[in-house]
Amino acid sequence: MKKKLVLGVVAFFSLTLGACDSKETKEPSTEQTAWEIIEERGVLNVATSGTLYPSSFHEKETDKLTGYEVEVIREVANRLDLEIDFTEMGVDGMLTSLNSGAIDVAAMGIDRDGEDADKYNYTIPYKYSYGAMVVRKSDDSGIKTLEDLKDKKAAGAATTSYMKVARHYKAKEVIYDNATNDQYLSDVANGRTDVILNDYYSQKLAVAALPEIPVKVHDIFYNPSETNYSMKKGNDALTEKIDETLEEMISDGTLSKLSKEFYAGEDVTKQIEYDFPEINLAE
Repeated sequence: MKKKLVLGVVAFFSLTLGACDSKETKEPSTEQTAWEIIEERGVLNVATSGTLYPSSFHEKETDKLTGYEVEVIREVANRLDLEIDFTEMGVDGMLTSLNSGAIDVAAMGIDRDGEDADKYNYTIPYKYSYGAMVVRKSDDSGIKTLEDLKDKKAAGAATTSYMKVARHYKAKEVIYDNATNDQYLSDVANGRTDVILNDYYSQKLAVAALPEIPVKVHDIFYNPSETNYSMKKGNDALTEKIDETLEEMISDGTLSKLSKEFYAGEDVTKQIEYDFPEINLAE
């Protein structure tokens, strides 16, 4: 039975002076109210893809939602004495839901070079990696350098930093939203697309999980990356609580243990040494 996996997302305030100052000091701030609401209801609302192996996926045998980013935030909620309620959605849906307050945390890194990046809070990183690309085994999809991405059909989600790399090199964008990994990889193999730019560790495991599809991870790497949980701008108390808990999990080895469990023994919690290009994506 074929496994279905996935490849694998940002306060306005006004200052008033004089007589209004005393009134403002008595009112709770937006971030305090947000954290108090979470504490009172006892539930942390989290968005995750549910389709991105090994970060967020469903176990074949049980259909249980699991994965590295899922189990990390699940442990965070447990240590904060909170229940956790997951909603599965694509990256664009996460941004909308954060802004509306429908979710508290997006368990997917938002492009921090994007035009809306300053609308969000970010935790400390729970994962370090770098960019890679999946191509056809037979001919490397005609790609020998990053410059060869020009006019190639690049598959991915519209708002990710990886699609921004494709755009930078003038690739043709083929947009997917929360597609399964076998669809992504099969489309490269059959020529509907040419390349998938994404995270190295996720691509390595996804390709290995579907060896019958004639694609591979190319040996072209770029842009070191950090993955953080994201929250609406101004939810500083929540951000601080999660940061403190992540730091505890780093110190006691829990984060590293979870990484090795889901990334085939790799420790993605440590900053890597690298010798490959950093692409300036600022526009």
